[in-house]
Amino acid sequence: MADMGAPVCRSHDRMIAGVCGGLAERLGWSPGRFRLAYVILSICSAAFPGILVYAVLWLVMPAPAPGAARHA
Repeated sequence: MADMGAPVCRSHDRMIAGVCGGLAERLGWSPGRFRLAYVILSICSAAFPGILVYAVLWLVMPAPAPGAARHA
């Protein structure tokens, strides 16, 4: 699990912007499962709030550090 004192950053393991990957890395979860849970939760909440939250996080979360480890 990542250092809990460090800020949450977007991930190099990305599908769109790395938001879900970054949150999954921070929590120590599988990025694929986190994305699936996020999509299901977004659909259950009429999709728009999930898209809006993702867009806000994309703007607020810093990009990954250039020297950060990349996951294959």
